[in-house]
Amino acid sequence: MTVQYLKKRLTYLVLSLPLLMAACNKSLDLHPSDNIDASKAYRKVSDLNEGLIGAYGSLGYSSIHNVSLESDECTLPNDNTVGRNVSTYRWQLDPSNTTITTPWQDNYITIDRVNRVLAAVDVVASKPSESTLKAQYKGELLALRAYAHMELLRNFAEKYEPAAMGIPYMEESKISSPARDQVSVVMDKINADLEAAKKLLPDDFTDKTRVTKPAISAMQARVALYEKNWAQAASFAKEAIDAIPLASRTEFANIWTDAGDAEVFWKLKKTAAEGILVGDIYYDTRKILLYTPSYELVNQFDKVKDVRFAAYILKVDNPNTGNSPWRVNKYLSKDGYINLADIKLFRTGEMYLILAEALAESNNLPDAADALNDLRAARIDGYVRQNFAGKQALIDAIYAERFKELAFEGHRFFDLRRRDLPVTREPADAINAIGAVLLKPTDRQYVFPIPDAEIRANKNMKQNPNY
Repeated sequence: MTVQYLKKRLTYLVLSLPLLMAACNKSLDLHPSDNIDASKAYRKVSDLNEGLIGAYGSLGYSSIHNVSLESDECTLPNDNTVGRNVSTYRWQLDPSNTTITTPWQDNYITIDRVNRVLAAVDVVASKPSESTLKAQYKGELLALRAYAHMELLRNFAEKYEPAAMGIPYMEESKISSPARDQVSVVMDKINADLEAAKKLLPDDFTDKTRVTKPAISAMQARVALYEKNWAQAASFAKEAIDAIPLASRTEFANIWTDAGDAEVFWKLKKTAAEGILVGDIYYDTRKILLYTPSYELVNQFDKVKDVRFAAYILKVDNPNTGNSPWRVNKYLSKDGYINLADIKLFRTGEMYLILAEALAESNNLPDAADALNDLRAARIDGYVRQNFAGKQALIDAIYAERFKELAFEGHRFFDLRRRDLPVTREPADAINAIGAVLLKPTDRQYVFPIPDAEIRANKNMKQNPNY
């Protein structure tokens, strides 16, 4: 287990346990209370599934929240009288900011749970009739481990460059003091886990609340995009698109109310019992608008013809000066609960954009333009296909489309970082930003800090620059 701090209501050992134990009588033969003997915890194949479900259950959506707060997709309206997350929105970041560092604990908890089950999966006895199911569980576990490490890398890597500081890649559950692996090392291990997982998953396994073979293709496409491996990004994106086509305009709205799952590869099933819901970052159930769609984002859409606009953004009656006329509609409600929705982690729309970017970077501009135009035609009624003046114009158009297509899904800030682009907030979106209107790649806050608790507990952990 990587050195990590304890999440509220979970029974994991605190990160500083090695330090605390050093102060105890070393002659005592104590066994850590969270050490679970895999041979005892997992005795049959059904036990593996229980552990796997626990790993799925620990996945969260903190990256979605952080991207909305840090990027230009949201604004802080006068409506937010409670001050929630204001320091993060204003880029007042430091290693003790638990909002911005939550993905560290969330993803390492998932990884630790995965590694505990993986330690048992090859030794648990199974009947011949269970061999396919057992292999499936192992494939899902490997894919979850890869996914969680990729999320950590997106959030905390020094840069998305091969020699930059990445994050520790944990392949077993143990208390240790791991150093940060280089980004290239982390990427290699992510790819190895995904490749192994893909071979284990059966073709007929189609449960979208769990990792399937098409979902792994989608993951591989995203990983290759961050690696700038354009050939693989295009290949895996095509593979994913062939498996699951785009939703029709009629089907699209149903994705966000959980009435349908067209074009979804993988989603996290969420219930009202989970406490903090994904939409709570945007809208307080006391009817307070907390963070609302930026004017910059709103103005990107054709509000009448683009099916995404009504699916993502809701007009509200809010006439007071400085108060927002919009709210985030993407996680509005499910089963009568405000702010509750399943989290769509991978969709075909993203795959078209990965394909377009990868082809453009490979100088295959006609096919890249076709991929972008195909996506727009699926989203915008009466869309007229466009030509682009050159490579840079096409890439700019792809980035503008990612801003719209993937709004409030946890991508915008990382997209800007992939190309060392600044975060800019228009004057209309900066009314309460107190000067937080331009975040340059050279600024400290352009990279999220490693949690202070991790730095204190782990002698081998290095902080990101300038913190």
